[in-house]
Amino acid sequence: MSTAAIEIEDVTVRYGDVLALDDISLDIAPGRICGLLGTNGSGKSTLFKTVLGLVSAQRGQVRLHGAAPAAARRRGRVGYVPQSEQVDWAFPVRVADVVMMGRYGRMGISRRPRRTDREAVARALEQTDLTGLADRQIGALSGGQRKRAFVARGIAQGASVFLLDEPFAGVDRRSEATIVEVLRTMRDNGHTLLVATHDLASVPEFCDEAVLLQRRVIAHGAPQEVLTPERLFDAFGIEPRTAGEAA
Repeated sequence: MSTAAIEIEDVTVRYGDVLALDDISLDIAPGRICGLLGTNGSGKSTLFKTVLGLVSAQRGQVRLHGAAPAAARRRGRVGYVPQSEQVDWAFPVRVADVVMMGRYGRMGISRRPRRTDREAVARALEQTDLTGLADRQIGALSGGQRKRAFVARGIAQGASVFLLDEPFAGVDRRSEATIVEVLRTMRDNGHTLLVATHDLASVPEFCDEAVLLQRRVIAHGAPQEVLTPERLFDAFGIEPRTAGEAA
């Protein structure tokens, strides 16, 4: 029996005649941060959707701690932190309300929070350093604070696997450092994180491993083994001296 938190086996996904993922196999152990790297159109979004069970593979399978994606999602075992542009920040909802949404699957039809739900939200806000902003409208937060609010939602939900889509996009260096510390703490608490990012320079700093994707897995391993000049050229078409600039 596999001990992988995320197990992707021989997955191929097509949209009509377009090949989005080509025979992808990838295992990520519990308590690891894995950076997912690739150009726009490399299949990162499709891989996320497949792991979440929102897209069906024509071939292969995905397991999250041994469960199919749909079952893991129903049980609240997988959390997703989207890019900013996928969220309506004008919606009049407080930070605490956003985090409480992670508990909805445990509340039943009434959606009435119990003490255990409020305690879970309080712990998630504390872990993400958002306790003092709990009553603020979500759209009033900075970019980094917004990202942390959605991480907190997943923590309150009880997810063990997290998919984060460009968590550093549009945030300043201070917010980025705070997010990195939050991710490290989550890893140390046993969570598994798959983080899509264009920031190549930061990957060795906070990732335990990295995946280079170009519809297929070009490389998977320790960041220093993956981010070689030859492999970066295969994935991004960039010369070694410009690798940092391409982030």
